[in-house]
Amino acid sequence: MKESHSEFLQIRDRRLHVRIWGSDSAPLMVLLHGWCDVSASWQFVVDALRGDWRVVAPDWRGFGLSEWNNDVYWFPDYIADLDALLLHYSPRDPVRLVGHSLGGNATCIYAGIRPERVSRLVNLEGLGLRRYQSDEAPERYANWLDQLRDTPSFRSYPDLRAFAARLQQENPRLSDEKAALLAQFMGEDDGAGGVRLAADPYHRWVNPIIYRVEEAMALWRRITAPVLWVTAPDSFVFKQLFTHDSADYRERIACFRDIREVSIAACGHNLHHDQPEQVARLVEEHFRA
Repeated sequence: MKESHSEFLQIRDRRLHVRIWGSDSAPLMVLLHGWCDVSASWQFVVDALRGDWRVVAPDWRGFGLSEWNNDVYWFPDYIADLDALLLHYSPRDPVRLVGHSLGGNATCIYAGIRPERVSRLVNLEGLGLRRYQSDEAPERYANWLDQLRDTPSFRSYPDLRAFAARLQQENPRLSDEKAALLAQFMGEDDGAGGVRLAADPYHRWVNPIIYRVEEAMALWRRITAPVLWVTAPDSFVFKQLFTHDSADYRERIACFRDIREVSIAACGHNLHHDQPEQVARLVEEHFRA
């Protein structure tokens, strides 16, 4: 297993944790995890990389070892945090970005806002959300107001082994070894002798502002970097949203001026856990093209 070290940066009034593999002189790639994940879960992909890379992977705010909001989370904050992180690690040169799920959505939004800052982009299942209708907004706001009266929480587990078993329940493809490693980094002491997810429970709150795919598409059209778009046929997220030949999906793909689509077999939504060797190969091919 390739060794990493941690850095902590004060970014926009939050102390963010960043995990780094490789030497400072190696070419830079930035890996961005998904919702309720952590930077350390990229370990399997990093171990499979054949080239010499400096891999920088932050814990998004409120996840892993990064500071919590202890309050509502807004998606634009991820974009602003990413902008500040890239300014720190690569103030002049455009950057190679890999994002999974939430991270994939964030990278594509960011690459449309600041196209000059992104040289190449790999999107792992950052598909956007379903199309919402305007008449869904009143109920959405009402749900948000209702949840403000409550204090969110994540379930606790007796120990790391039980937490690892829960991870395997959600993803049966995880080996015992992988689940145990993920549990070490994705779990934390719950203060009562048990283990809970290393994430701010306020992430569970819904956003009162409905997702507008048209806004995302307007940003995707501005991306100039070549995009590798990777999906998994067994992904529960993809199945909830699309089929590969659906009009909605093809309309989204058409927004990208330079895109290559790849589907990886025998894996679900967490491609970087299920098929890290294939993900690593595709990433390196795309970044060295």
